[in-house]
Amino acid sequence: MERKNFIRSLMIGAISTPVIIEACKKSGVTDDSVSGSGTAGSTTSINGTCTVAPTETEGPFPTKSPSSYVRSDITDGRTGYKLTAKITISNINNSCAALAGAIVDIWQCDADGNYSEYGGSGMQSTNYQSVHFLRGRQITDANGLVTFTSIFPGWYSGRATHIHVHVYSASGTSLSVTQIAFPEGSGSSVALVNGYSKGLNGYTYNNADNVFSDDKTGIEIAAVSGTLAAGFDLTFKVNVRA
Repeated sequence: MERKNFIRSLMIGAISTPVIIEACKKSGVTDDSVSGSGTAGSTTSINGTCTVAPTETEGPFPTKSPSSYVRSDITDGRTGYKLTAKITISNINNSCAALAGAIVDIWQCDADGNYSEYGGSGMQSTNYQSVHFLRGRQITDANGLVTFTSIFPGWYSGRATHIHVHVYSASGTSLSVTQIAFPEGSGSSVALVNGYSKGLNGYTYNNADNVFSDDKTGIEIAAVSGTLAAGFDLTFKVNVRA
């Protein structure tokens, strides 16, 4: 089947009953700022190495029909500081060589910490069930690369700043579900954005986040550079077994 026909017909990622992870805290986490929110860490990312991506939950807000949103610009009218996300997919079964033709879905919250396609419930009071902002799908090029234009994610209670990623083979087989963490600390993008209008009071840092707290080496932390005026550039590598 030609790729364009496959993309139109592929309905992978159909939602099942969402699983919500109970918040867990790793032992020894210190808190010098806000109770229960961890500290601004200085973990060094090793994301560029040939290590298989950790498997994480899709979370309670996965894209309901990801094949419907084949696009590079996923902003869809949401305002915030510009973020260009460049994600490279590599095959760990082939010495981490670039994996061309892989399908990459991403989704994230907006500046206020809300997701499209959900809402009107206890988990998210604002109802965005009828819109689809900050969700998209791309096919990796010969260098295993996809590029998305987005906004810097906001945050919500219990989670650090993050982006969700689901990688499929060209035939639609799920290869990896993972999440991207952001560097923290003085001068980091998280510090510069400062939680948008909410600030960082009550923010959950990576070392207390229920998904990232066990990432001792920083494999899930992206490289992020840029400024508020010019926007931010994120690079991240997902190694899969294909």
